[in-house]
Amino acid sequence: MKTISILNKKASFEFSFLDKYVAGMVLTGTEIKSIRLGKANITDGFCVIQNGEMIARNLEISQYEKGTIYNHEPKRDRKLLLKKSEIKKLQGKLKDQGLTIVPIRLFISEDGWAKLEIALAKGKKLYDKRQDIKTKDVQREIQRKLK
Repeated sequence: MKTISILNKKASFEFSFLDKYVAGMVLTGTEIKSIRLGKANITDGFCVIQNGEMIARNLEISQYEKGTIYNHEPKRDRKLLLKKSEIKKLQGKLKDQGLTIVPIRLFISEDGWAKLEIALAKGKKLYDKRQDIKTKDVQREIQRKLK
């Protein structure tokens, strides 16, 4: 069985991560089938807290090709399964200005459950992004010289 891991590469460029959490997801049958086929996009996704529950918004899980009239809506809100203490901790930290919760990785666990790795993140400034690009270029040059 191949492992599914859908990454949000844009998130690490746009944000610096403060805390990371792994949350389960409430999905329908056709959604999990599409994820197992690797047909999901989490780059535009974000998470909010509503009524004491963590909700993932703007995650695009493509419709299952063999689905019938019971197929799912691709960009619907999905409930994330976190402990109540973790949600309260995140809710307290979200009151700080400039913090958000972004999805980093969507994967299938060893038990077969779909999990979403999320991070409490702070937006990077333009000079931080330039510094990251510069360090990546230096690391790439070092690796080339070592080979």
